[in-house]
Amino acid sequence: MARVKGALMTRKRRKKTLKLAKGYFGSKSRHFKMAKQAVMKSGNYAFIGRKARKRDFRRLWITRISAACRANGVSYSMFMNGLKKAGVALNRKMLAEIAVADEAAFKSLVEKAKSAV
Repeated sequence: MARVKGALMTRKRRKKTLKLAKGYFGSKSRHFKMAKQAVMKSGNYAFIGRKARKRDFRRLWITRISAACRANGVSYSMFMNGLKKAGVALNRKMLAEIAVADEAAFKSLVEKAKSAV
């Protein structure tokens, strides 16, 4: 049997890496060795960024809810505790959206939370 050479797969792998490195500065977009390192590092940053985005959004939602609570004369922690005791199962994303978009509805939620505490 004839020996199989790996040129096709090597070329395919290198093209894939260079395609991912398109737009990188200088040699990182043209030389395979540097492109491979840059793509690996950017992949790590992307992975970390997907985790950090969740934390950042949660922090934003809490800030918005807290500001709306303060405007209605109650602290964030008392509000969340009151909602839990009242049996209102809304997540922070929805609460933040209500706080921004519909002040009357949020005010009724604050009253419900105050009465439950």
